[in-house]
Amino acid sequence: MKELKTIIEEYNKIDFSKNKAALATVVRVEGSSYRRTGARMLVMESGEWIGGISGGCLEGDALKKARLTMSQNKPTLITYDTSDDDPYQIGVGLGCNGIIDVLITPLNPENPNNAILQVKDLVGKRTPNAAITVLGLKRPITNLQMGDVFRYDSDEKFGEVFPINEIKSQIIDDLNLCLKTGRSLPKNYILEDGNEVKIFIEVLLPDIHLVLYGTNYDIYPMVRIAKELGWKVSVICNPQKVHSSLFQTADEVLPKDANPVIDTYTAVVLMSHDYENDYLNLLKLLKTEVSYIGMLGPAKRNKKMYDRMAEEGVSISEDDLKRIHNPIGLDIGATTPEEIAVSIAAEIRSHFAGRAGTSLKFRGKPIHE
Repeated sequence: MKELKTIIEEYNKIDFSKNKAALATVVRVEGSSYRRTGARMLVMESGEWIGGISGGCLEGDALKKARLTMSQNKPTLITYDTSDDDPYQIGVGLGCNGIIDVLITPLNPENPNNAILQVKDLVGKRTPNAAITVLGLKRPITNLQMGDVFRYDSDEKFGEVFPINEIKSQIIDDLNLCLKTGRSLPKNYILEDGNEVKIFIEVLLPDIHLVLYGTNYDIYPMVRIAKELGWKVSVICNPQKVHSSLFQTADEVLPKDANPVIDTYTAVVLMSHDYENDYLNLLKLLKTEVSYIGMLGPAKRNKKMYDRMAEEGVSISEDDLKRIHNPIGLDIGATTPEEIAVSIAAEIRSHFAGRAGTSLKFRGKPIHE
């Protein structure tokens, strides 16, 4: 989502009376690829670009094709086969062994189905959202063209804007399935007259919201790393005891008695280094739906809290124990505040991805399912 935010910011700066722009989007990946579906690259007529669709190997060719697309004002779908042994194939020899479809669409600010205009309102939302992109038509269809994007707000609203009644219900069913699984995918739909509509269903998940409790020096690298990852960051502290730079880095700095907004994509880390504060905040957090609660300190510190809960008649379930991560972070041998922040961020990311957080060397199956 961070990349998309940057692209939208740059798009808003473009003076379309003097410059043109196009958007390159990865819409299908077969096999291995550095970037996955949904990766984007905003290309300006001047030759500048923001974002990326690969590790750097395809951007140059995509730039050339994007400039051609702008001059012709016509979208195009390009397939890059990095598994091909043909020495003239773009991306060959990189070892990716994947096939990548990239849709390049000229961006017309007057077109309501412009990709940027359709998805920009989805950025910042705290629930999963989706959009569909038309990848191709076997034969022309009135009010529908390659590159059109339709935002999905609800079954009813999508039904009002999508122009082909015959396949609306099928697309809506597929949209809801993608939202349920959190996965994007390309789909083909065959009309009764034999015409074919190819689309890309993209799921846009909310950024992780990291809530930190603490005022000590180790919160600063944690905030910086989280922001570099594109996460939303809230810090709960005594505002008079933190450096002024925190107010520019974090999204919000809240007083100690604040109750931050917590949703499905929220992770909380207790790092005040104060046993009593952490204990009281843990009790409060256990009453919420937050799925990840991380606590600095050794396991014996946590056991002391659990024993105290038992003495005070506070019940803690097996599900609660699964939510609490202590000691916090992945085992990478971290010792400095920066390394510890990397360890914590990696564990939080693996938690929301549903992954074990172990070495990919031992995964035993493809990195991306």
